[in-house]
Amino acid sequence: MSAVKGTGDQADTLREMAREAKKNHQAENAQGGLSDQQGIRVISVTSGKGGVGKSNVVSNLAIALSAQGKKVLLIDADLGLGNLDVLLGLSPVYNLNHVLNGEKSLTEILIDGPAGIKIIPAGSGVQEFTSLGQHEKLKLLDELDMLEEQFDIMIVDTEAGISENVTYFTVAAQEIIVVVTPEPTSITDVYALIKLLATRYSEHHFKVLVNMAKDSEDALEVFRKLANVAGRFLDISLDYLGCVVKDDKVVEAVKRQKAVTELFPESEAATCFTTLAKRVIENTRKTRLKGNIQFFFRRFLDHPAGG
Repeated sequence: MSAVKGTGDQADTLREMAREAKKNHQAENAQGGLSDQQGIRVISVTSGKGGVGKSNVVSNLAIALSAQGKKVLLIDADLGLGNLDVLLGLSPVYNLNHVLNGEKSLTEILIDGPAGIKIIPAGSGVQEFTSLGQHEKLKLLDELDMLEEQFDIMIVDTEAGISENVTYFTVAAQEIIVVVTPEPTSITDVYALIKLLATRYSEHHFKVLVNMAKDSEDALEVFRKLANVAGRFLDISLDYLGCVVKDDKVVEAVKRQKAVTELFPESEAATCFTTLAKRVIENTRKTRLKGNIQFFFRRFLDHPAGG
């Protein structure tokens, strides 16, 4: 056991050294007027509770972005109860757990999704990686580096709630989208998540996407409620990204294990996702970039458990 652990520690040290050298090279480029800011864009999509349709939002937004000409990588980061593959009717042989335990590389587990998106599936019913250790984080960072140049946008679908993995993946991203529904419990739970990320992890910028809204006015009212409470007690910036209306076609698509944007492209919900995708693309220049992928996941590593 000690020999194996020693080998793992040595590999982690080598990864850190290589990463530090790359970071120094990027700093030198920045001083010379060169920029690495045009790399992959990392977006984390999260929610305060389950049952708000977050994974459905993520998959359809990814497909809509791909339809707009973007190369999209979708990561199912619910390492214990991943379900993106089920939602889309896919049957992956391997998943992210196989990468974290050293059996496979990310490239080997990538699967093709609708409209040309690529998906990194998560395991289901496996407790081993529900709380990532330092070694697993370093390995994941190492693997993600190899995929950076292949994609324009990486969307991370976190698990619901406020677990350590949720905060790790969320803090790692350039942008944070929180999914909320008109239900009072959803608004309360999203506020709790935002408060945690703001007070403990110094995150101050969030985009709000309202799912299952009756109409656009209903969605704006949800946003106003959340913004009013956050404005009184937190020093943060909330931006309204848009909404997805409640649509029976979404329910039918889920039952058929298809994305509504793929199965019913003319539906109200699909139209909402197209609008959202355009808005995400238009917001690229307005994004408060934290750096390239090395920087995102360096932050991912630098936050110890519990703070």
